[in-house]
Amino acid sequence: QVQVVESGGGLVQAGGSLRLSCAASGRTFSRYGMGWFRQAPGKEREFVAAISWSGGSTYYADSVKGRFTISRENAKNTVYLQLNSVKPEDTAVYYCAAGPTTQAMSVLIRRYEYNYWGQGTQVTVSS
Repeated sequence: QVQVVESGGGLVQAGGSLRLSCAASGRTFSRYGMGWFRQAPGKEREFVAAISWSGGSTYYADSVKGRFTISRENAKNTVYLQLNSVKPEDTAVYYCAAGPTTQAMSVLIRRYEYNYWGQGTQVTVSS
């Protein structure tokens, strides 16, 4: 079982940067694909970025490609999401999630592929 806790959210001006962290517990963290999703008020939760358990594969939503970077440090049981050049439309609650996978290079991009979710961290981008 894996528990995940997000941190690093806050208020940032448009064009600025922010780094979110996701601390995970569990001895098998290194065998979980990790992902970030976000949910804006009145909208469905949407996929943002994912990384394989090896860290060798990543995948991004078109809306954040080139601006956000996902990374992980298995030794620290931590996943990061670096947000650069943020826009007001990036305002949302950001959720970290973990899903089991047997393939070192597999990325999980669908909500149902993730078993464990954090409580979320609010990111607000002011214009």
